[in-house]
Amino acid sequence: MSADLTHADHWVFDLDNTLYPAECDLFAQIDVRMTEFVSNALSLPSEEARRVQKQYYADHGTTLNGLMTVHGLDPAPFLEYVHDLDLSPVPLLIDLRHAIEALPGRKYVFTNGSRGHADRVVEKLGLTGAFDDHFGIEDTGYAPKPRIEAFDRFHERYGIDPEVAVMFEDMPRNLKTAHDLGYTTVLVHSDKDWSHEPENARPAGANHAADHIHYLTDCLTSFLKAARTAKPSKADQEHQERPK
Repeated sequence: MSADLTHADHWVFDLDNTLYPAECDLFAQIDVRMTEFVSNALSLPSEEARRVQKQYYADHGTTLNGLMTVHGLDPAPFLEYVHDLDLSPVPLLIDLRHAIEALPGRKYVFTNGSRGHADRVVEKLGLTGAFDDHFGIEDTGYAPKPRIEAFDRFHERYGIDPEVAVMFEDMPRNLKTAHDLGYTTVLVHSDKDWSHEPENARPAGANHAADHIHYLTDCLTSFLKAARTAKPSKADQEHQERPK
């Protein structure tokens, strides 16, 4: 049975491993570059740098937040370094673009990555112009999802009403906060465990189920195409029909 999303007017998409398949494995590149950055910034051998990196992720939500909290690190060089990626594994997803553009209301990317990373990946996917805006970690004041302050800043920036919003994520823990705020939640799952992170910070496989997750899908495009949504307003239809 298709998802009933007829109430939805705000559509919120995580970026990595949500808009593109987890099999692209961009995080493998990010993971290596984070270890390199920690090693250089803290003058640590690679093995110790990786241990610190993973500990900060577990304790602070992101490696960056740990570096900022413990060492007062300037976040800009970190974000630039770890997101300097080879995007060749990321496919062009024209069908996904059509599915997103057909949704009524406003659409946003909300990521724990940088805004620049979101811009580049969205462009590689062929989705430039499909979203009203991209909201990166710098826009939250470097508070990562699932922290409530990240959501608060996102809502304040765009006037999001969670009761008429749907959030798409590959990380169950991020959907817990969204659910508690009133979002309809959709977990985009994969059998690929790309993270190598502590257990509660890993992505979910197909057998994941939780009270805070309303819908599960292993294909975002198919899910959006099949979902029942409200009829687009005239303004939405005109926006979708304008050449990009």
